[in-house]
Formats: sequence, structure tokens, C-alpha cells
Amino acid sequence: MAEFHSHSEEETFAFAAEYAKTLRPGDVVLLDGEMGAGKTAFAKGVAKGLGIGAEITSPTYAYMNSYEGRFFHYDCYRITSEMQAESLGLCDWFDAGGICVVEWSENVAGLLPPHCKRVAIEKTGDGERKIVY
Repeated sequence: MAEFHSHSEEETFAFAAEYAKTLRPGDVVLLDGEMGAGKTAFAKGVAKGLGIGAEITSPTYAYMNSYEGRFFHYDCYRITSEMQAESLGLCDWFDAGGICVVEWSENVAGLLPPHCKRVAIEKTGDGERKIVY
């Protein structure tokens, strides 16, 4: 595991854009961190690094947003059971050949593919984050 220390949301975004270059189709990235840690900012950076031109928004109420059929951004915060996630079809996208970025993955832990990448984002100060990947 390696770590990066970010001093702003912009640095987190830029780091994530570079991190995206290490990803391959089919990768599933789990973003760990408390509310407000910067998970969505990281997801936006990954999308930018993948060349996604659309504006990335938090999928809190949609559960998952698809971009260009190659970037899938999940927010499982409101998922109450793995059965709910299955009934919403969220698992179907893990094998779609794109990059999946999953916030609050602990709510769907039993449905995740076996070889996920994990990124932990921890608040260390005002605007500062420690990113372990």
C-alpha cells in the first residue's frame, strides 16, 4: 500500500486523475472514508483521468450513475441490504467492462467481485486528506 497527502480538494482531484491511469477495464475501486472525506471528489478525478467529459454528480439518490458506458459511479450509502442492491441491478455493472467506483461499499460487501482495489481517504485537517491506495 502507498499513500498520498492532499492539501486541497483540487489536489485530491488531480491525484485521482493520475490514479485513473493505473486502472484497466473491469476494475472495481472501493472508496472508504467518512462522510465528507472526499470520496466523490476522488471519483470525479478518476472520471477526468479516464477522459469522461460529462459532469460527474453524486449518485446518492440514483445509487449508480453510468457515464459513456465505461465509468460507473456507485453511492451505496442508502442501500439497506444486499438483496436491495441485487434487485436494483447494481451487480450487473461489475462485469460490464468499465471502471466501477463504489462509495460505501460495506453496504454491498457480499456482492463485490473478488479482486477489488481499495482507496481509503482520511481527513487529517482542514481540506487535508491522507489517501491510502
